[in-house]
Amino acid sequence: MVMFRAWLAFMLIAITAYTAVTVQQYGWNLFTPFFSEMLTYSWFGQFNLDFMFMLSVSALWVSWRHRFSPTGLGLGLLAFLGGILFLTVYLLIQSRGRDSIEELLLTRDNH
Repeated sequence: MVMFRAWLAFMLIAITAYTAVTVQQYGWNLFTPFFSEMLTYSWFGQFNLDFMFMLSVSALWVSWRHRFSPTGLGLGLLAFLGGILFLTVYLLIQSRGRDSIEELLLTRDNH
């Protein structure tokens, strides 16, 4: 679990730094370039579509963990929109008090 948390922390730091530089250079306009690439039927568009599907799996998993409650659906939306920036923070918080990665990933919220 220590190595998993370290990997999460590394990803969080890396994506935060990369995002800060990108926002500084291009602003917050993410959706136009993201979806425009999909309309080109290029490898960039294929990657974006694949990535969007991965985000949807993450959103479904987070929502499932919270039994599709209103809170779970809200967190799922954040997972979809926030990507790894959200998911690293979410998993670091959820890993508190967990003894294994299996317990963290396969246990549903009891609320």
